[in-house]
Amino acid sequence: MKRSNRLVVLTDFFLENPRKHIQLPYFVSLCKTTKSSISEDLDIINDVFQNQGMGYLQRSTGAGGGVKYIPEFSHTNSKEFIEKLRKKLEDSSRILPGGYLYMSDLLGDPKTVREIGRVFASAFSKMNIDVIVTVATKGIPLAYAVAAFLNVPVVIARRDPKVTEGSSVSINYVSGSSRKIQTMVLPKRSLEEGANVCIIDDFMKAGGTITGIINLLSEFNARVQAIGVLAEADDEEEERVISNYTSLVKISNVDIKENKIEIQAGNYVENHKETE
Repeated sequence: MKRSNRLVVLTDFFLENPRKHIQLPYFVSLCKTTKSSISEDLDIINDVFQNQGMGYLQRSTGAGGGVKYIPEFSHTNSKEFIEKLRKKLEDSSRILPGGYLYMSDLLGDPKTVREIGRVFASAFSKMNIDVIVTVATKGIPLAYAVAAFLNVPVVIARRDPKVTEGSSVSINYVSGSSRKIQTMVLPKRSLEEGANVCIIDDFMKAGGTITGIINLLSEFNARVQAIGVLAEADDEEEERVISNYTSLVKISNVDIKENKIEIQAGNYVENHKETE
């Protein structure tokens, strides 16, 4: 196989299999070439990935040595995307009755959702994460996007048990927005004991729902390694019960009378400068 062809084949493999460790003999067989040629190809691909702000190839030596692709958006790319997202959300036509913000168009756009997943995955790429957990809301597409880049499964906590999922564990929690007692259910087979978990949600106000997820995960002795929320509300009236999280944007003010929305960048920009 010619080098130009090998570069296409290898690049496609890494993009489709992020964070998957593969030994070099596999690529030697796949491309019908030598180990030295594959090594040179990997150098080229790694340079391109880093120059384009797409991540890097992590290589290891020894008997079990090999390579895996770590997808990381550069800090510059992440910052530019978050700024575009912020400007889109500041459109006053998004204000709904009751002071809610219309976001379904963004969460329904595959390209936008994919980029959100890439940004979150960049923040959590160095963590040991086994599974993405979300609740059955509009955050489901985001959870799958993050999971695709981290190459891990998705588990969804639901409001009601499903007979097709077998026996379940359930808890009651206080919703941060409505202050109502709600139920959250997770099938026993959905999560392994002691799993390392990343929680993804679309919106956080006080953090009641995420606290509910954390309490539910404790029934499985799961370890929460990271929490990612697309948008957080800057509400001084409600005390935030979650502190260790990553947000992309912050809704600082929704003025219905003035028909104005103020959106700021979330804490991602400040917390993850090291990815540059």
